[in-house]
Amino acid sequence: MELQILALAIFVGVFVLATLRKVHIGVLMFAAAAGVGVWMAGMTIEKVVAGFPIGILVLLVGVTYFFAIAQANGTIDRIIEMAITKVGDRAFFLPLAFFALTIGISAMGSPLAGLVMAPIGMPLAKRYGIDRMLMGLAIGSGLSAGGFAPTGLFGIVTYGTARAAGIDLDPLVLFGVALGTNILLLGAAYVLFGGFKLLNTRTADGFGTNVPRFSASRPTPSHPFEREGTIARGKKAAEQAVQVLYERAPAPQPSRLDRNQIITVLCMAGLVATVILMSVLGASPDIGVLCFAFASVLTLCDPQSGKSAVAKIDWSTVLLVGGIITFVGVLQTMGAVALLGEAAGAVGTPLLAALVICAIGALISAFASTTGMLAALVPLALPLVASGDVAGWAVIAALAVCSSIVDVSPFSTVGATFVATVDADERPRITRFLTRWGLSMVVAGPLLLVGALVLPSSL
Repeated sequence: MELQILALAIFVGVFVLATLRKVHIGVLMFAAAAGVGVWMAGMTIEKVVAGFPIGILVLLVGVTYFFAIAQANGTIDRIIEMAITKVGDRAFFLPLAFFALTIGISAMGSPLAGLVMAPIGMPLAKRYGIDRMLMGLAIGSGLSAGGFAPTGLFGIVTYGTARAAGIDLDPLVLFGVALGTNILLLGAAYVLFGGFKLLNTRTADGFGTNVPRFSASRPTPSHPFEREGTIARGKKAAEQAVQVLYERAPAPQPSRLDRNQIITVLCMAGLVATVILMSVLGASPDIGVLCFAFASVLTLCDPQSGKSAVAKIDWSTVLLVGGIITFVGVLQTMGAVALLGEAAGAVGTPLLAALVICAIGALISAFASTTGMLAALVPLALPLVASGDVAGWAVIAALAVCSSIVDVSPFSTVGATFVATVDADERPRITRFLTRWGLSMVVAGPLLLVGALVLPSSL
């Protein structure tokens, strides 16, 4: 038992060390996994390396490559531009539009890519008299919901890890849970921060002519540990957005989609339709392989975009998830995970144990990487699932969404970016309210999701 406890302490220690030193946690985790596996668990190095999640690697690489091509040829920017223009001058629908657009961006691989909406949305909210908290929560909820799409990073990590452990978690069910939860939270934000007062508010100038055009070269965060870089880029982008807004320079009229962009839209629609159709038919679609197939079509049609997209594959997240899951595999071999299961069982009823696990996941995720938490906590929750008293898919879905909805905390990358993209005099208020909202989700999230998902499954 002493070795198992020591291994768990090393696991937690690597998280803390990587966070404090601001280094890549996946690299440290993989090295630590090799050391613990060989010297403490008596494993061969081949067996340790075999725990690296190849299936998740294919998913992440395929998804990020496919959507990197769509970004490189300008398709994503054009879709966003046309969608915002449709909203016109109706202030009430502006946060909803940013919520929907952020879902779409987050579903294209990395949820943090959706942060490109913050430097645009926050200045626009000020211009149209919208509470910046409402806009920030709309974008944050979009990040969380879109991240759990079958092609989103949170979804890939969650259902990929669950399926590897023998838990049948449907990707569309997971996305439905995340989407429903975040729509509910967005509704609460509309009530708390004056959203419904905007129903009768229209602007005289119309905002379609004042929206800054999107650029495919706009920098996006590549992984959750680049907090300082994200904030700096957010400030710069916010300054550019405000300058464009107050210069009141009309944006050029959008031109029609070109040939490659039309093909890209068709491939995106084909990908979504294929995933839904295969799920309805009871098949298990390999989304990574499907993304590679559709990406092959795009790169043959536009070799230049395909070539530039290779550099945008999210290798950082592959290392992050791979290193953590490899270490968790070592912990499972040593029996440390089973030891945690016994500790969870000592909490009392399985329902209470699920509530505690979800609260722990939410609390830690409010200050650290959500992706890292998902990769670590989903396997560690398996002993609770193994008891058979609660449905495995319900526990994993509740844990995953609880770990995501707290990301608007100003202590995380998402919340810090929101604070950075508002005026200096507003930052104390935004920081205070984001702190209250994020910490309230540590309590409200587990109660809501465990009550809605886990409780019915235990009856």
